[in-house]
Amino acid sequence: MFRRVCRAERVSFPALSVFSLTCMLLMPSVVTAVEEQPLVAPRPEAQASESDPGVSAEDLALRAKESVVSVSFAGRDGQEAGMGTGFVIDANGLIATNLHVIGEARPITVQLLDGTSYEVQEVYATDRQMDLAVLKIAVDNLKPLKLAEPETLKQGAEVVVLGNPQGLRYSVVKGVNSGTREVDGKPMLQLAIPIEPGNSGGPVLDSQGRVQGIVTLKSAVTRNLGYAVNVSALKGLLEKPNPVPIDRWLTIGTLDEHLWKPLFGSRWRQRAGRIQVDGFGSGLGSRSLCVSQEALPELPYEVAVEVKLDDESGAAGLIFYSDENTKHYGFYPSNKSLRISRFDGPDVFLWRVLDEKKSNAYREEEWNHLKVRLEKDRILCFVNDEKVFEVKDQRYTEGKVGLAKFRNTVASFRGFQIASEIPPYRPSKETAQKILDLTEDLRVDRPPQADLIEAVVKETDERRAQQALQERARLLQKQAERLKQLAQSIHESAVRDELKAIFASDKKEADIDLMEAALLIARLDNNEVDPKVYLGQMKSMVNEINKTLPEDANAKAKLNALNQYLFHETGFHGSRTNYYSRSNSYINETIEDREGLPITLSVLYMELGRRLGLDIDGVGLPGHFVVRVNSISEQGELVDVFEGGEPLSDEAAKVMILTANGGRFDAEFLKAQPKREIIQRMLRNLLNLARDDEDVQAMLRYVETMIAIDQELLQERWLRAVLRYQTGRIAEAIADTDYLLEKSPEGFDLRRIHEFRNYLDTMQQD
Repeated sequence: MFRRVCRAERVSFPALSVFSLTCMLLMPSVVTAVEEQPLVAPRPEAQASESDPGVSAEDLALRAKESVVSVSFAGRDGQEAGMGTGFVIDANGLIATNLHVIGEARPITVQLLDGTSYEVQEVYATDRQMDLAVLKIAVDNLKPLKLAEPETLKQGAEVVVLGNPQGLRYSVVKGVNSGTREVDGKPMLQLAIPIEPGNSGGPVLDSQGRVQGIVTLKSAVTRNLGYAVNVSALKGLLEKPNPVPIDRWLTIGTLDEHLWKPLFGSRWRQRAGRIQVDGFGSGLGSRSLCVSQEALPELPYEVAVEVKLDDESGAAGLIFYSDENTKHYGFYPSNKSLRISRFDGPDVFLWRVLDEKKSNAYREEEWNHLKVRLEKDRILCFVNDEKVFEVKDQRYTEGKVGLAKFRNTVASFRGFQIASEIPPYRPSKETAQKILDLTEDLRVDRPPQADLIEAVVKETDERRAQQALQERARLLQKQAERLKQLAQSIHESAVRDELKAIFASDKKEADIDLMEAALLIARLDNNEVDPKVYLGQMKSMVNEINKTLPEDANAKAKLNALNQYLFHETGFHGSRTNYYSRSNSYINETIEDREGLPITLSVLYMELGRRLGLDIDGVGLPGHFVVRVNSISEQGELVDVFEGGEPLSDEAAKVMILTANGGRFDAEFLKAQPKREIIQRMLRNLLNLARDDEDVQAMLRYVETMIAIDQELLQERWLRAVLRYQTGRIAEAIADTDYLLEKSPEGFDLRRIHEFRNYLDTMQQD
């Protein structure tokens, strides 16, 4: 989950994503950084030219300070409505920033370090997809920052970001380039750095003070994680600018003032036939209104609109009987329920929810048709033609109608109507059934033919025919998704059963086949992985090594032969350039690509060694996995498989522990790790990667497997409860919370678990 970083957001408990919810509810150790995949790939070399070794962050900030500006745009009331960062890219007044920093159709101001402010004369260039904008101000002799050549920033290189976080002008933060990630289909620099609201549009500088990127996103989960647009996108934009004078910019998407009157802030605009709104309003509950200026018919009459929320935790819909100020009624979806409320003034004490309920007719994450019928003695509210409320409140009986939104909701509206009577939104049941009958035998091997199209159109108008067919398509898609989900669940269950058998309580540690268990983890995500194939390949690898050994070879000779075969003859190595790929966590792909993480390479090393007659244990250092070869000395010898089988002294290992463990040494980290814990660690790596990718289904898959292997994993069981809730498995989530409440484990916030349990009850009732 990511956030633009102009301003902070507000969220309510039920609306939290799984990532926010787990961070709030779980003990700190449940969702941690990936153990085998630290924020920065191990042992990289920072980018530096031979002639210039780079300068300190302090000197970089001092040099670049004059080139960094604050960018703000004004609201409809003329006051500052948003602020971010920009930087000079041309001495004659060109300023680079993010597109979302400058709002839309708003006056824009640039302030320099000395406090001088300039109104933007021209929006010189914009790229909506890459969230970039270049502004032109009427000033010269500015100090531009040098733009780096693309792809010159290495993974692991130190960077400095300058910006205006939380409105604090000209702040400096230092961090590391963790690599390149794809976010929303766009390549971005991933930065291990604290990004705050106001940093948007700030420059990412390398050790020579060159701009390598433009800050645009922050993680909503992890504080020290942000994203930046690569400088190559900015260079491409400058090659083909699309200048818009500011007087023209101010007319983009604006609403016709003869038809609409926006109130209380937020950004109301029109695009492609829709009215769109975002940003906080200044009224109660961050309320913002957009009042229709159309003349109203005599009672009774109806008002309707289609609305779609970007996030179902938001609230937006219709208002009526408005005094064009703080008094009115509202009918709107809010946090997956529907509400009718009366607003009697500017504060929360003058806001009354008249009724609230959930409706099966409401379609989450889709367009929904809201309609209000106003009569002399009652108010009727409908969603998608189903009556939801009948209210006889008569506090207000006249006033304007329009649109409203609350909190930090982003919403779209279309098809606003006012009439004495508005026709039904959906086709009648009879018409819908006729259309479905006509398409029951729709062939899948060719497009619909002209005679079928004509027959469907005869039954009703185009819009209602589309609705009937889209409704049917939604149902079939959901059924197809559930069938795929069922097939996947059957597969996962079978794999988990095999893993449970491997780690059965009566199994001795020496009898556990670690390679087979590791292959089953890969099979969990890819049902085409056949463990027998790779176990056979392991046998062939052992045979090749044995061919180089005399019959009476001792442990030292076998170890040398293993190292020679793996690291010199076949080229197995630690992954560095693509460290974060899930492929590195799959033992089969480690074998195929001869590249992997410390833990996957170590498992391969241990299992080959075991088949050669060597005694090798896994040692789970914090943040790094190594092995201890017991066959060649009394105390054994630590080996770093990721580093090509290099010996690792106990002292060096202690330093690694101290570094990764906050300066605290624990000798337990140097002990052999049981095979069950090694598999759990591999699953936890995948869990954290899935978390980073916001893949909730995958997160649940890995947690389910971890618990199948060890029923006593209480923290993971709590995480599973949250994930089950997020994926609609309410009864299963309740079972997990009940289990935890019965156990009452020490260190858990039982009050929060009780709250969550009560909330699940309400969800189940609905």
